[in-house]
Amino acid sequence: MATHFTAESMKFLKGLTKNNDREWFNARKNVYESAVKAPMLGIVEEINHAMVEFAPEHVRPAHKAMMRIYRDIRFSSDKRPYKTHVAAWWSRRGMEKTSGGGFYFHVGPKEVLVSAGVYMPEREQLRVIREWMAENHEAYRKLAAGLLKARGMGFTPIDAQALTRMPKGFASDHPGDELVRAKNWGVHAFLPVEMAVQPGFVKEVVKRMKAMAPMVEVLNGAILGGEGMAEKRSRPLF
Repeated sequence: MATHFTAESMKFLKGLTKNNDREWFNARKNVYESAVKAPMLGIVEEINHAMVEFAPEHVRPAHKAMMRIYRDIRFSSDKRPYKTHVAAWWSRRGMEKTSGGGFYFHVGPKEVLVSAGVYMPEREQLRVIREWMAENHEAYRKLAAGLLKARGMGFTPIDAQALTRMPKGFASDHPGDELVRAKNWGVHAFLPVEMAVQPGFVKEVVKRMKAMAPMVEVLNGAILGGEGMAEKRSRPLF
């Protein structure tokens, strides 16, 4: 039986958006557990089963892929304690504690987001991806263009948060300009929130993740290849 959210799930998320405080949440925590967290874990499990086919290195236990609803407010001026969406992140095996390329989706009161790529990579990962992009910009552009043209997917580029100038070590007139200046790489799709309560919800999410899998594989390959070369360079010659 296909897993999806319900009207009660969406009512809770809408209520949390308007009443983002501990008193409101704690009084309805049982609703969160049964109407939001439980179906989300079920959805993640279904996605895991499908992911074995197209991204086996990204399969993670549902409780680890699902992200906490509690916000980290320690260093934030925004002291609202809860996220107003439920989300999951599938990192590549071995990259769980770093950035790397992966798959993400969330469901909020107004939208569903399905995304894949590399977002805010660590310093060394950022460097090796930029070096890879400098050498492979044409191939990456072709891959990205194919996704953006994919019929019925609704893909758009994620925010690259690109530098205004080329980073140090790269020519200012490099043909891979916008890809080398980027800080994030990938695509995403926004889906109608009504889709989250339909029996075919997981199928729609999986369809997009499967289409994005080659991009994730390429980005992780760039990271792993670059890190491997860095390790070789650091080894003594004798």
